[in-house]
Amino acid sequence: MTARSRGRRLTTSIAMAIAALAAALAPLSPAHAAYGPDQPVYLGLISNDGTGLELAVLQGTVAFDDGNTKYRYSLSLCWQHAYPAPSFLINVNGTTTNWPTQTGYSSAPGCSQVYLYNAEVNFGSTVQNVRFDVTGGWFGSNGQYKSRTKSTGTYDNPYN
Repeated sequence: MTARSRGRRLTTSIAMAIAALAAALAPLSPAHAAYGPDQPVYLGLISNDGTGLELAVLQGTVAFDDGNTKYRYSLSLCWQHAYPAPSFLINVNGTTTNWPTQTGYSSAPGCSQVYLYNAEVNFGSTVQNVRFDVTGGWFGSNGQYKSRTKSTGTYDNPYN
């Protein structure tokens, strides 16, 4: 056996030992939460002054993780006839309000603009449920400005 082949085997053995040691000492990556099924979200906001003016539509999905501390949403907010642009908030567990994360724009028939919202939210404690509150304003027939907030139903976390 030549010194050259012995040196290669020694180098290969040392490299394999270092790789095995590094793999054994590397911290395990955290487990990813598994999400339950997407729950459909829909809310049509209409003026409440008898004119039936369509102000906004919120639609999309929400889902909860099996660790009970996260939720994700994929929503679009169609701006119909509200003035100024409509908005919405996310109400968690009936008391905590979170602002949604806007991720883009789109267009759709009947909408002046469509705002897109997609996020995974780590709430930091148990998420029992969420609700979406949509607000829009308009000028009534007498020129007086009016505003209305309407809430979706409550979306329950199936893991608690």
